[in-house]
Amino acid sequence: MKERIEQALNKIRPTLQADGGDVELVDVGANGVVKVRLKGACGGCPMSQLTLKMGIERILKKEVPEVTSVEAV
Repeated sequence: MKERIEQALNKIRPTLQADGGDVELVDVGANGVVKVRLKGACGGCPMSQLTLKMGIERILKKEVPEVTSVEAV
């Protein structure tokens, strides 16, 4: 599952990098909770929660159905 999550994040990454940010996979829990770290411009952006939930979480759930939620650490 972790490898499929990384592949999905690689699809998202160019969009984040275009705005000066990035995302790093920190952990994948057995319960389907994915922990990521937003880096660069995304780390301090006031819209980061929206990016996390409406962007990253939505795409990860679509690509990897076992994902239940995505949290920033």
